[in-house]
Amino acid sequence: MIATAVASNGSRSSPVSRDYFSFSAVTTYQQCPLRYYFKYVEGLPETFVSTSLVLGGAIHAAVEFHFNQLMSGGDPPDHDTLLGVFWESWNSRGASAVIQFGKGEDLDSIGKTADRVLTAFRASEFSQPQGRILGVEEELREPLIAGLPDILGRIDLILAAHEAVKIVDLKTARSRWTADQAERAGEQLVLYAALARDLVPDKPLQLEFAVITKTANPTVESFPVPLSEPRLGRTRQVMRQVWSAIEAGHFYPSPSPMACPGCSYRRECDAWQG
Repeated sequence: MIATAVASNGSRSSPVSRDYFSFSAVTTYQQCPLRYYFKYVEGLPETFVSTSLVLGGAIHAAVEFHFNQLMSGGDPPDHDTLLGVFWESWNSRGASAVIQFGKGEDLDSIGKTADRVLTAFRASEFSQPQGRILGVEEELREPLIAGLPDILGRIDLILAAHEAVKIVDLKTARSRWTADQAERAGEQLVLYAALARDLVPDKPLQLEFAVITKTANPTVESFPVPLSEPRLGRTRQVMRQVWSAIEAGHFYPSPSPMACPGCSYRRECDAWQG
């Protein structure tokens, strides 16, 4: 398997033809260029996925359902309804890839975690937002960066309050975040702000992470992220550099004792010869 194609005139052709680029694709390349290649260029399916990812995705699905109900003018869904949405998402992911359980994990422990997390979410201020919900899992796409495909963002929650429009990204985590951790992760939200700035042009934007911990005593905390043009410029430049490397065919493994055990492309990576 090779990572770039060679045209008939001997020059290298683009390794991938994409009409959009996303922040998640950028972070995938930053974490492991070869994983990006297997996922986005070859389009290889995931043969297994960790419980942590499936659990986080299923919680996202339940929270998304909750806010969609509120946006449509309905009452907040009850606990059992959200648990039903959780398991529907879990089973859907399990139908397409083997779910890899960690030590001491089984369906019973996953169910107990989901029960605790959704209980904490429903009791939190985050579940009862102030203002009008403009979008839930809203997809925005704009040609933000010259020379790159359209930039695509999926925003978990967009709220219109009296003084501002709030862009919220939901994260699930194994432990509580710090303000510094939220600040360092802010590039994603800054990029989303650039995509959303024309939604309500007469109001300023506010950025916020909502972090739900998947712990014995789950917490739901909000972390504001400052919006600045210099940081947006830095984010644009990072995306330019990553896209340039992708187009040049720079794909190689990035071994990590944390990431490699949970990567479903280990077999392909071990067989890769450059």
